[in-house]
Amino acid sequence: MKYKIALHRTDEGYSASVPGLPGCWSQGATEQEALENIGDAIREYLAARDDLLKGATVREVEVAS
Repeated sequence: MKYKIALHRTDEGYSASVPGLPGCWSQGATEQEALENIGDAIREYLAARDDLLKGATVREVEVAS
């Protein structure tokens, strides 16, 4: 699965966030490290989300733009 990320240069290196996953962000000293770290953060975010959904009835809603 692919996610768009926002990558920003900072005084300490790079920060990365995932607009489609609120609160999912990471950082790294280099761009490559930030990309690796955000990959880990996405996996952890999705695992936590799946745990929160256990036992829930999940539906999808289509929204026209």
